[in-house]
Amino acid sequence: MIYIKTGKAVDFIKESCKIVAETLQVLKKSVKPGMTTSELDKIAEDYIVSRGGYPAFKGYGPSDNPFPAALCCSVNDEVVHGIPGSYVLKEGDIASLDIGVLKNNFYGDGALTVAVGEISAEAKRLMEVTEKSLYMGIEQAVQNNRVHDISAAVQEYVEANGFFVVRDLVGHGVGKKLHEDPPIPNYGRKGTGPKLKTGMTLAIEPMINAGTYAVTWGRDGWAVKTRDGSLSAHFEHTVLVNDNSPEILTVC
Repeated sequence: MIYIKTGKAVDFIKESCKIVAETLQVLKKSVKPGMTTSELDKIAEDYIVSRGGYPAFKGYGPSDNPFPAALCCSVNDEVVHGIPGSYVLKEGDIASLDIGVLKNNFYGDGALTVAVGEISAEAKRLMEVTEKSLYMGIEQAVQNNRVHDISAAVQEYVEANGFFVVRDLVGHGVGKKLHEDPPIPNYGRKGTGPKLKTGMTLAIEPMINAGTYAVTWGRDGWAVKTRDGSLSAHFEHTVLVNDNSPEILTVC
């Protein structure tokens, strides 16, 4: 079911999304070589709670293996869903920081990839192309377009720049639930998929690999990695579909 949000629901989603955006900026400023990913997780959870929110990822998932942290921190060849722990960030790493917030029974979701100190030219270009592809997709999130107009815009830009779109993972609707319909792949054919309507809130999130689109799942049941060990980058915004132009909600 695709939920259309109006009135107070939109206001609540915006509030959750603002906390997401603020948390990501706090994390981005905090990242430095020598930190553990669990230290970043604590910063994230503390900030979310200080703003009256709840870390939506913590406890999410199957009852026998719920996600144990507030932050998904995915480093280098990890695409998404990396569990924070004892890993010490080092100069040259790149890390995807992915946050969900629940407040007033509504969700926000967002992510960005950050450089740890000085990074390689390839890593920098991968991050730049991935972030740009997010905005290319967002431009298509308007009334009467189709979901795969977003998908095609991401795919075309990424592949024109020599990188690879992950096909096993998708963006999604968000708001009443953390993951809602419609799924939003980062590849597809223009003019296909569900029609976009004003009031839809979408988590658009390109996950882009340097070497191949193929991925594999880690033994913890959560972390997704590139199959060939190449770098991956990930950027995400929650967006409100409007008549003429999309509204990005996960901004400070």
